[in-house]
Amino acid sequence: MRPLIAIPMGDPAGIGPEIVLKTVDDEEIQRTARCIVIGSKKVMEQAMKYPGSPKLEIVTVKEPKEGRYDAGVLNLIDLDNVDMERFKVGEVSGMCGKAAYEYIAKSIELANARLVDAVSTTPINKESLKMGGVNFIGHTEIFGALTGTADPLTLFEVNNLRVFFLTRHVSLRKACDMVTKERIIDYVIRCTEALKKLGVTEGTMAVAGLNPHSGEHGLFGDEEVKAVYPAVEELQKRGYKVVGPIGADSVFSQALHGKYNSVLSLYHDQGHIATKTLDFERTIAITAGMPILRTSVDHGTAFDIAGKGIASAVSMKEAVRLAVKYAPAFLQG
Repeated sequence: MRPLIAIPMGDPAGIGPEIVLKTVDDEEIQRTARCIVIGSKKVMEQAMKYPGSPKLEIVTVKEPKEGRYDAGVLNLIDLDNVDMERFKVGEVSGMCGKAAYEYIAKSIELANARLVDAVSTTPINKESLKMGGVNFIGHTEIFGALTGTADPLTLFEVNNLRVFFLTRHVSLRKACDMVTKERIIDYVIRCTEALKKLGVTEGTMAVAGLNPHSGEHGLFGDEEVKAVYPAVEELQKRGYKVVGPIGADSVFSQALHGKYNSVLSLYHDQGHIATKTLDFERTIAITAGMPILRTSVDHGTAFDIAGKGIASAVSMKEAVRLAVKYAPAFLQG
């Protein structure tokens, strides 16, 4: 049976509603997945009026099992939480931030209860969340809190390249301070387990270098000497298939061509630049290390083009495709 994927609609004022429509209407998605959308019926109806948007039959349900997963149908759990008289496309809004959070929370509730196989998320806006009284800075923190996961892992996948992140939303200066032997050991162990959960059991993980040419043994930067080399040596003694540090100017290309099954990027932009330069739209985020599977687009709400019918759904479709790819192994793991 096709995996059942929950899709929270995202910020109603952004491009989420329109890329959801385009995704659900896609023939390949229909063949491989059953999609249940959590959102607002009124907003989805408005989105169908945007130029180029598909006109689908909206079937409102209370639970995913009630859905009619046929072509031309959008199955929707309608939270009816948007006042259309106050709603404005393309604008930061506390109402929309709160609504977006509620769609995500409902999706997580369904996944926690095993009523869906995975969640594929659409973009949200941090400013709107804050205005709506939501005390999370993004999806990862929401999923961590609502699944009881203390430190979820971020994994990017694009083509054959998989990239984990040792640090995320911290300053570059702080990220350097967070490159420690203990942290690298912890992350490699958890990243290895996350890959196994996705069915990836073969191959070697590479730890990227932090400094140019991995510091040239301390000539310009000693983080590799103090942290990376000792961590990798300890992990290898424990039987983990990991190497490093490998210079960041080459490790991503090597992984793309199959030398490594994944790369541990040491800071946010290091891995983001590598993956998004390769293919921005098809770079998909997977939040790993949780009891549920979550994939996501890796772009924003694009308020400037919302409602114009020109938003690309490539990333959303790819997020669902990855959820379908990994759900069987994840649920058995």
